[in-house]
Parts: sequence; C-alpha cells; structure tokens
Amino acid sequence: MIKRLLVANRGEIARRVFATCRALGVETVAVHSDADAAEPFVAEADHAVRLPGAAPAETYLRVELILDAARRSGADAVHPGYGFLAENAEFAAAVTDAGLTWVGPPAKVIAAMGDKLAAKALLAEAGVPMLPSWTDTDAVTDFPVLVKASAGGGGRGMRIVREADGLAEAVASARREAAAAFGDGTVFIERYVERGRHVEVQIFGDAHGRVVALGDRECSIQRRHQKIVEEAPAVVPERVRTALHEAAVAAGRAVDYLGAGTVEFLLAPGGEFFFLEMNTRLQVEHPVTELCTGLDLVALQLLVAEGEPLPATLPVSTGHAIEVRLCAEDATAGWRPATGTLHRFAVPQVAAEFGGLAGPGLRLDSGVVADSVVGTHYDSMLAKLIVWGRTRAEATRLLSTALARAELHGVTTNRDLLVRVLRSPAFAAVEIDTGFLDRHAEVFAPLLPADRFPLAALAAALASAAGRRAAAPVMAGLPSGWRNVPAVPQVTRFSGPDGAVEVRYRLDRRGGLAEWSAEPGAAKPGAAEPGAAVLGVAAPDTAARTGADATAKRPAVALVEATPGRVVLDVDGVRHAYRVHRVGSAVFVDGPDGAASLAELPRLPLPTAAVAAGSLLAPLPGAVARVHVQVGQRVSAGDPLLTLEAMKLEHPVVAPTDGVVAELPVPTGGQVRTGTVLAVIDTTEENPR
Repeated sequence: MIKRLLVANRGEIARRVFATCRALGVETVAVHSDADAAEPFVAEADHAVRLPGAAPAETYLRVELILDAARRSGADAVHPGYGFLAENAEFAAAVTDAGLTWVGPPAKVIAAMGDKLAAKALLAEAGVPMLPSWTDTDAVTDFPVLVKASAGGGGRGMRIVREADGLAEAVASARREAAAAFGDGTVFIERYVERGRHVEVQIFGDAHGRVVALGDRECSIQRRHQKIVEEAPAVVPERVRTALHEAAVAAGRAVDYLGAGTVEFLLAPGGEFFFLEMNTRLQVEHPVTELCTGLDLVALQLLVAEGEPLPATLPVSTGHAIEVRLCAEDATAGWRPATGTLHRFAVPQVAAEFGGLAGPGLRLDSGVVADSVVGTHYDSMLAKLIVWGRTRAEATRLLSTALARAELHGVTTNRDLLVRVLRSPAFAAVEIDTGFLDRHAEVFAPLLPADRFPLAALAAALASAAGRRAAAPVMAGLPSGWRNVPAVPQVTRFSGPDGAVEVRYRLDRRGGLAEWSAEPGAAKPGAAEPGAAVLGVAAPDTAARTGADATAKRPAVALVEATPGRVVLDVDGVRHAYRVHRVGSAVFVDGPDGAASLAELPRLPLPTAAVAAGSLLAPLPGAVARVHVQVGQRVSAGDPLLTLEAMKLEHPVVAPTDGVVAELPVPTGGQVRTGTVLAVIDTTEENPR
C-alpha cells in the first residue's frame, strides 16, 4: 500500500490530491519552486521539498529534481497531477525504474497517446471514428482547418486557419508555442468542424483488464481552445451517449489502459462524432464527474495504482454538475493574463472544498487564498467552482449567483464573463459549441451596468470618508466634511476602468445625503472636463433645483448607512447594500449589480516623469520573445511589432497607428514589467516615408 505520496505538481491539483490523501491516511509530500514557497499547497503537505536551480517556469519539469525529492522525503509513490509531467512517458518510466509507485497509466500507454498522430492511427484500427489530418501543408486544400500540437494539450499550439494564405504562419506560431509549452514543436493539421461541440468520456482501467466509462462531460465553451465551463452529463441523445461510451472504452482497451483517463471527441451538429485525443491523466474538470457519481477519482487512482480491482458495481450518474474555471485574466483585452496580490478571495455558499459535497451545493477547488500573489510563471487558473443540482437549471442558478457574489479583489479575473455565460439564454437552451464566445459578444460586458457604476463610486467615496473619520484622533463621530454652514461639497477623485471619476457630494446636518454627482474626472480636482456628461444621479433636493425633466430621469438616492466597510443607499425606495474593501489607495466595491475596482487619487498629486508620445507600454510582466521590426521602419496600424511571452502563452503587441518605429528599448529575451516602454512610434507628419 502507498504510505507517502509525492505530488509532482503545484497549486489547486496538489491541494486536491492532498485532500484525498488526508482522508485515506496517506502522508503527503509537496515539491515547490522558490516562487511557490509561500503557497497554500506547500503549507498543507506533511513534508515539502524545495526544487532548486532552474527558472520557476521550468522547475517542475526537472525529472532528476523530482526523483531526488522523493528519495530525500521517503516517498514511495508519485502522483503527477495534471499538466507538467503528467503525460511525460519518460518521467513515468523513471519513477517506476526508481522503485516508486506511479499513479497513472504505464509509460508505454502515455507514449502511445502522447503522440496524437500515432494515437489517431492506432485507435482508428480499433474502430474509433477519426477526422482527416495532414502533416504536409501543401496537401491541405480544403479550409477551414485546425493546426494542433502533437504533444501536450490545454489548447496550446492550436490555431484555426480559414484561408491558405495564413497556414504557413499559423504552423510556425503553433510550433513555437508547442515547443515552449511541451518541449516538442511537432504539429499537424486537421479538418475543422464548424459549430462542433467538445464532448469527452471519463474512463478508468485496472490491472485486471477491466476498462469502464464513468460518465461524459460537455466542455464546449472555450477560450483559445482552453475549456472554461464544463458540465456533466453532456446534453446529448442517449443513443449518442451510448456510442460515445462504447468508442471511449474501445480506445482504452486498445492500449490496455490503466488508471484515470479521458477520451475526447468532437461532436458535429448532426450527431456524428470524431476522436480528438486521449488524455492519460486526471482532467481539470474531473470534479463534475465526481459530483454526479459520488466517486472520489483520486481515491480510485490510488486504488488502481496499488493493484486493486475497480469496484464491481459502480454508481450511475445523477443530477447535473457544472464547473467554471476562474482565471486571472482580462477577457475584454484579448485574454491578457493578470498579475498582482489577491487581497481578498471570498466565495459565498461554499459547502465543501476538494470533495465531500453531499446534495445540492457548491464546491471550491482553489489554488489560492486571500493574499496569494499571482505571478507570470504559471497557468492563469486561480480556482474552480463546481456545483451540483438536481437539474441543469438549478445548478446554473446556484453557480451563477455564488460567482456573482464572490469578493475577488486585487487581480482582474474572468468572473463577469463566466456569470454572463451561465445566465445567457443560449447557454440555457444548450445552444453551445466551441465557437460560443466568438458569436456572443454580449457576454464580455461587465456585470456592473454603466448607469450603476456612479452608485458604486459614491459608495467608495462615502466609505473612504467614514474610514477617515473613524481613524480621526478627535471628534471621530462627526460626519466627514461637516460645516456649520454647509455649502461646499466633498470631492473624491478615483481612477476607474474607463479613466478618472470625480465624485461630489454634500451631507445635510443630520448626516444624510443632500446632493451628489459622479462625473468623468478632470485634470484638476474641481474642474469638469468640457462637455462631460454627468454620470451620477442626485438626491431629491438637487433634482428639484434642476427641473422636472431631470427629476424624471434621475432616481432619488438617500444615504441609509456609511461605515468603512459597508454603505447602504436607498435608490427610489429600494435599499442597496455595498461592501467596500480598501487596501492602500485601492477601493473594491461589491454591490447587488456587480463589482467595481477603483483607486483613490491624491488631492495634490506629485509630478511624475513623462512618457514619450507614441510609447507602447507592456500590458503585463513577461519576456520579449521576438522583435518583428527595426528602428526607422515605417509601420501601419495593426502591424506586429513584437511578441511578449507570459504564462506560457504568446501575446502580440501591434502598432496602434501609422508611423515610424523611433525606439525599441527592449531586446529579444529581455524581461519587462507592466508599464515598461516596449516601443515608441513617431507619428509626426515630417517623418520621411
């Protein structure tokens, strides 16, 4: 039996495996890079070993370091989690050769399925349906096609190509990304199915020759070919489900599969399906299968690794489970990864973490906690929220509500997008496929409507004022800005998502809100921008002074309560509570309509160094992977200037306008921080053409 298990991975999956080990009485060993030394998964392990030397992004890929950690910690088994080394046949063989128990399929199976081209040929002989594919670009005549990495997964190294002119560059780009992510730049080309759905089957095999299907999952809603919403079971006709399960089991039997695996298919609109790949590991979305079956898939992995047979009777899937991947990224800016400190991470209604959910409710599998630092070295996923309900509609409502109410402060996330997807009529009607996000631009809108943002800004200003009064050394109970003869309003300026916002308000003698407004901020406090529209609304007495027409358009707002952490406003007779969290100058507001992140600006700002006109600033920390232009070169708007690499993904930087490249201060390979000048474009007319 396994006594001490080393998890050769990090973050959420390490915590997930540790949770099962605690329940089974198995000791745990964490390995970590220097960048991860303070992360929760390290603290939760019984033993932890630092992996020295290599850059943080490469540390977990060093086989010799992992094996040395196992030896030094006394581990007798290794679980690879998912990603990193989970599908590395050489690593699986090295673990076995070292006399350790490998929690996964044999190295020969990983090797056979790791090469997607070889896997397609092998499984086609077993009767699994396949899409046509090519390795020679000249052989491709029908478009659209999909360029895919032969090794690895997670959507990396994938490109959709709709015309022949773009095929060569797509192949070259996919090769670079695949080589960076998996150490193997081999790619192939496959026919692309429009409106296809991504459906997969969870299989399990034991050492006694048994291979079973434990249910199916719908994973069609994706960004950059990476799943962000998954559910079980897939909403398909029973005849299709039966055929999917039979094909998946046939694939498993063809390679004598052992352990947990997933066979992924592309489901065409007419019900025909095709093999995509077999993932020889536990999937990120495995919790939805756990909630529908009541099984602990990690416990089954350990059972099979110890040579035991699968249970003779396995439960059938019941109810419906949905999982969303909460990622540190800006969905409205090309999925740009986000970094920073997660000042608050609080999800309401969580009934269980990493398993153990009984009945309808919410489960949280998270790699982060409050005050975790999100860097650029690893994948952007922060956590998974998973819900089980008796019906799909029930599960959707519970998950979307909990997600909307979560307090996620300090790091930009895709939370609003996920809520919009779950609440969209198309999702409710199961009108989904892998191109869902391309067709539904409305889900990229923030949850907080533009006309409610001023109320959030007002709440931030009132809470900040209450905080200052609470900290005052004398007369702390006096309302902020109190005057014997009230006349001049209080003014607080914030930096918001769309620029500066100036909030003005005046309290009456009883501390109530006499008047207020929120306008686009100006260069100087107290001076409105020419022609700036009033964003805010006014209290009843102000509305009366501005005429009946303004009264009809503006709701009446009254102050009910204002403390440093909570502001309650009465808007047209309906009370709205806002939770306010301040960290330094940053102010985070969570209200009934959505969340807002603001930064309070100083009343008397200090002068700062000017940035040259035409400067392009780094949108995130990373490394300059390639520079595509030279100083003195004329460029047009949209031309690629350079490519940044961060979180193992490429991020192109393009010219915002026509001009001449005046400066390229960062060379290829140079590391940059957010705000670093990457290039300067001279747009003056006298520039020679």
